[in-house]
Amino acid sequence: MKQGDLVIRKSYGGDVLFRVAAFAANQAVLRGMDYRLLADAPVEDLQTVRNPDELGGTRQARIQANESFRRMNEARNRNNARTGFSSVADDRRQPFFELPGKVLHLDGDANYLKKSMQVYGQLNVPAEGVHCHESQMPQILLRMLPQVHPDIVVITGHDGVLKQREDLQQLSSYKNSLNFVQAVNVARDYERNRDSLVVVAGACQSHFEALLQAGANFASSPGRIMIHALDPVYVAVRASFTPFRDTINITDVIAHTISGRQGVGGIETMGRYRIGVPNTKPVISDQNVNIV
Repeated sequence: MKQGDLVIRKSYGGDVLFRVAAFAANQAVLRGMDYRLLADAPVEDLQTVRNPDELGGTRQARIQANESFRRMNEARNRNNARTGFSSVADDRRQPFFELPGKVLHLDGDANYLKKSMQVYGQLNVPAEGVHCHESQMPQILLRMLPQVHPDIVVITGHDGVLKQREDLQQLSSYKNSLNFVQAVNVARDYERNRDSLVVVAGACQSHFEALLQAGANFASSPGRIMIHALDPVYVAVRASFTPFRDTINITDVIAHTISGRQGVGGIETMGRYRIGVPNTKPVISDQNVNIV
């Protein structure tokens, strides 16, 4: 077994597919392939997986991911229908132009960041992505916020409850929740108004209450469960395409994430989408990925 191998944990019945990130003595550090979970396990508890598609959990996660993307696309189309504009039959161009909310997405996982940026691109969400370790996120945000001027910030990566830590109200019981909280604090020092800067924060099993208290609009995980890699993206897309005069339908957004109410929660928040007229030229999506 080597770094980069796909594995499952035998003691958990092979419920989650992981990639081996590192080794420490007889322990392996694991990063979830479909869920934003950071874990460790004895090497003898691991089993190498050669064909992930044979795992029922992996197939289900991919089905859910496709369904999530379909819902994002439908929500975007419904939003276009609500603009009140109708295209003239002999005009190939919409009479209005769109200004979706711009996303700054920080991710502790390079593969998840790549998938997230693909989704933003397919849905024409202007986005800038940064891959960095969770511990670097406060410093990265401090530098990037004045450069990017985003409407929405996504702070995510991997997290998890530490073994033998029973007090779930203590940040020290989590692998990365403290890093996420510190990053949210930086975002709120930059912009106090939660409607001017929408913050989506957390990963699997993250300290939901601490993230909201720090100033996040949406966070994981109320039920301390695993969240799917695309759940933060789904919330960000809905914020990007909800008109600025409307409150994001929080019940609908959370119900349509893959993880549901136990995975994601939040507070009432205004959308960040605007339209303008006339449309003089096509609007080109702004897509950037940075590796730190």
